[in-house]
Amino acid sequence: MKPLSKALLLSAALFLGACSQNPFDSFGGPGGASGSATGPLDPSSPAYFSETIGDRVFFAVDQSTLTPSGQATLAAQARWLQENGTYTAIIEGHADEQGTREYNLALGARRASAARDYLVAKGVADSRLRTVTFGKERPIEICSSEACYVQNRRAVTVISAGLGS
Repeated sequence: MKPLSKALLLSAALFLGACSQNPFDSFGGPGGASGSATGPLDPSSPAYFSETIGDRVFFAVDQSTLTPSGQATLAAQARWLQENGTYTAIIEGHADEQGTREYNLALGARRASAARDYLVAKGVADSRLRTVTFGKERPIEICSSEACYVQNRRAVTVISAGLGS
């Protein structure tokens, strides 16, 4: 086969491949996670919780006090958890890279506890909630600037199947 023929054949294959359906759409990957390719998300699903309710709250530097925005997110989480009693949650506490490992583990624990305590105060059974701290060990953003730090100072509510109603 001549080089020109090979180039045309390869170009045609690439063009046709780009037009095919994304195989991840039906599995909740890019294009499918938002429900756009497979329809709207089930309101009782963990994906709905993460994408519509919101699974994280953010904190100020060296703080574990909930902000008004964080309280609003947690209030919505509490309503969802009360309506979906078959789920349990693990609340992860995180910190930015500033400070020692030990300090950030303790700070992450306080942040996770603050989120858990708020959910319990809003009526979620304490037996359905666990906390874990990762300190600065699992950053979302990696860079030494405030733009990254703000994303890493968080508590994340991770939903899983658990207790029966």
